[in-house]
Amino acid sequence: MTKFLIIGLGNPGNEYAHTRHNIGFDILNTFVLKNNAFFQSARLAEVAEIKFKGKIFVCIKPTTFMNLSGRAVKHWLDKEKISIENSLTIVDDLALPLSKLRLRKRGSDAGHNGLRDIQNVLGTDEYPKLRFGIGNQYPKGMQVQFVLSRWLPEELPVVKLKIEKSIQVIEEFATIGIDRTMSDVNNLTFI
Repeated sequence: MTKFLIIGLGNPGNEYAHTRHNIGFDILNTFVLKNNAFFQSARLAEVAEIKFKGKIFVCIKPTTFMNLSGRAVKHWLDKEKISIENSLTIVDDLALPLSKLRLRKRGSDAGHNGLRDIQNVLGTDEYPKLRFGIGNQYPKGMQVQFVLSRWLPEELPVVKLKIEKSIQVIEEFATIGIDRTMSDVNNLTFI
């Protein structure tokens, strides 16, 4: 069976739960629950394994804090002998509006500290990423407070829709490939 490493980025700890910055954790929690699996504490991450249509998903939520995610990603790629192109990193993105998801085969960290650390540890930016738009409606100088804030009640219906679509993206990434999945998701607008 082909293995895939699905990485949800976020910060451990209740104070970060369900914040914009932790959307990677929330997507993986929903995906794992949907598949009747559960996370266990392991080296550098909470880990769950899911079997789906002849594929194995190794899902990790790094416990290293966002800015040190690279160590966990490298450890689990090596441990599970998964090639980098069979990994998918799910991350919040300030540059995308809340109405968008963006799947890419490669790309810069775009100022995201978690992606920057992964890129530094792996020595490349050529790994697939699913970027979850969180918008950028915050006053000047308030970026950190914004990304660490919880969703507004009026945003939650769109967030739920996008979480469901993100789960579909994970499944399609492994079954029909990244190219077809990108054309399916990148032009969608969630309103």
